[in-house]
Amino acid sequence: MDAVFAIHADIQHNLMRVEMSGFFDEADVHRFSARYREMLLKLRAPGHLTLVDIRNMKIQPQAVVEAFSSLLASADVRSRRLAFVCNSTLARLQAQRLTDRQGVKFFDNEADAETWILK
Repeated sequence: MDAVFAIHADIQHNLMRVEMSGFFDEADVHRFSARYREMLLKLRAPGHLTLVDIRNMKIQPQAVVEAFSSLLASADVRSRRLAFVCNSTLARLQAQRLTDRQGVKFFDNEADAETWILK
């Protein structure tokens, strides 16, 4: 598959910055999960923030959406606030299916997402 992700722990803001692109399979979700948890050790978690840029991510199969949803629901990775940057209605709808909890918002650009998440 062509799944690509980058995860950066912004220690100053207690913020995980994530960029995701391409098409994921379940093995890619497991690789992402392991790397996310590894980077999360650098922050004060739980209680951290997460900003996820999925503008270059393709629409994912249902099994992958469910795997990401399970990851987001895990107590050890749950963010206090979660911002998604999306550039298509379809990507936004798919991301909205990941979680229905409070503290999650969707944005068209990274600047607005960062302003919201850091307030």
